[in-house]
Amino acid sequence: MAVTLTTAARNAACDAIVDLIDGGAGDATGDIKFSTSAPATLATCNMTNPAFGSAATGVATAAAISQGTVSGSSNPSTIALALFNNRANTEIFRCAVGTSGSDINLSSVSVNNGDTIDVTSLTFTVPAS
Repeated sequence: MAVTLTTAARNAACDAIVDLIDGGAGDATGDIKFSTSAPATLATCNMTNPAFGSAATGVATAAAISQGTVSGSSNPSTIALALFNNRANTEIFRCAVGTSGSDINLSSVSVNNGDTIDVTSLTFTVPAS
C-alpha cells in the first residue's frame, strides 16, 4: 500500500520545507541560483522574506521574486538547475529547469551575459502520495 498524506500533513510538510528558505543569517533574503548542470551559477534571483505564503492543499505560492541578470558565463550557456538557498546561502533544495514539462519552465534556457531571468510565478507542491 502506498503512503497517502492528508491535506493537513501535506500543508505541514510544504510549509516546513519552504520556510527553511527564510532561515539563516547573512543575506536579507533567500535566493534562487540558476545554474548549469555543473553547477556553475549563471544568475541569482532574490526572494522576499518570507519567500512563500502558507500552503493550501499542499501548495505554497512564492511571494515576489526579483529579476536576475546573467553574468560571468560563456556565451551561450544553458540553464539546467535552480538551487534554492536560505539567507545563509545554504542550499535547501534544487530542481530541474527546462522550457516545458520541467520543474521550472523558462521561455529559454540558452542565455548570454546580460540576459535577464524573470520568474513571474512559482509554486512548491507536496503531493498527496
